[in-house]
Amino acid sequence: MSLVPDGLGGQPRHHAGVLFRLDHTTAGPVLLIQTTLPPDPARLPDGYGTIDTRDVSPLLKALPTGMAVHYRIAANASRRAWKGDSAGKIVALSGQQAEQWWQRKADAHGLDLRRLRAQPQPAARGRAVPVRHAITLFEGQAVIADADQVRTAVPSGIGRGRSFGCGLLSLAPTQ
Repeated sequence: MSLVPDGLGGQPRHHAGVLFRLDHTTAGPVLLIQTTLPPDPARLPDGYGTIDTRDVSPLLKALPTGMAVHYRIAANASRRAWKGDSAGKIVALSGQQAEQWWQRKADAHGLDLRRLRAQPQPAARGRAVPVRHAITLFEGQAVIADADQVRTAVPSGIGRGRSFGCGLLSLAPTQ
């Protein structure tokens, strides 16, 4: 939250539209941060890392229905239990259930999935509250079925666990 201004009220992460994801690349870890407010790199400590900013709004505005894209999202695939001792609790999904969850979410947010690869990630745990988020990294190819829904999903995120690195949907045109 150091990249955005102070004084954003009771839900600063929500007001700043902050989403993030830690990607592990061959060059090392890369922390992707998305915010609706202009980031201020001067607020970070010296030597924090290399910072590169990009405005995605032109891409989102020009996003056409029917465009083929690569996608990546680290998501907290989960559902609310309805029966038994777990009724009302959030239950983590894995394997085929997690893939089906992402298929439903992608459809609801304007993506027609063509290829899907799901990789379980280390769980995220809360410090102050004993919360555990099972995280799955979904990657693949899709076609934009509804550009307006995608334009809403990218800045707002998808699913639970946004403050634990889940929900940031990244898109890139296929070549």
